[in-house]
Formats: sequence, structure tokens, C-alpha cells
Amino acid sequence: MFGSIGFTELILILTIVLIIFGAGKLPQLGEGVGKAIKGFKKSIHEVEAMDAEAQEAAQNAATTEAPAPAQIPQQESVATVPPPPPTVAAMDSPPSPQPVSASKA
Repeated sequence: MFGSIGFTELILILTIVLIIFGAGKLPQLGEGVGKAIKGFKKSIHEVEAMDAEAQEAAQNAATTEAPAPAQIPQQESVATVPPPPPTVAAMDSPPSPQPVSASKA
């Protein structure tokens, strides 16, 4: 039935589950497992439908004509140059001394 699990082992497992969860919790446990399986199947079908829609959209986009290059407006690109990184000498220099004010009490 389940590979190498025989009928006797299956009865033993079900008895242990009954002892652990109790007779009152078994219907709730079964309902929870059923809802989980139903939700899992639903999510699989939704993903498959989304994939099919994406493929269909890609095929429709490929079959439509692309505009000629002359019709696409060209924008001027402005290159921005980042500031140069700090030099090693600037990183290794000690901090500038702070003036110390003496106050008499």
C-alpha cells in the first residue's frame, strides 16, 4: 500500500495519532489537512494559468509589428561622472585638532 509499510504498521501509526491528538481533534485535523491540500492544488492551477497568459501575451507581442527605428524619438544622453573616490592619503591622515577651551570654576 505505502511501499514497505504494511497494514499492521499503518494501524499502529493511526493508534499513536489517536492517542496524541484525541478523538475530538481528529476531525479538525482532517479538515485542516483537506483545506491545505485544496489550497495547494488551487495555487498550482493559478500559476499554470498565469504562465499560459504570459506565453500568450509574449506570442501576441512578437506577432505585432515593431515601429520603424526612424519613428522612435531619440533622447540625448547626459553622462554623469561620479566624484572620484577619496585618496589613501586622505583616509590615513589624523583628524584635525579641536581647539580646547579652558574654563575656570
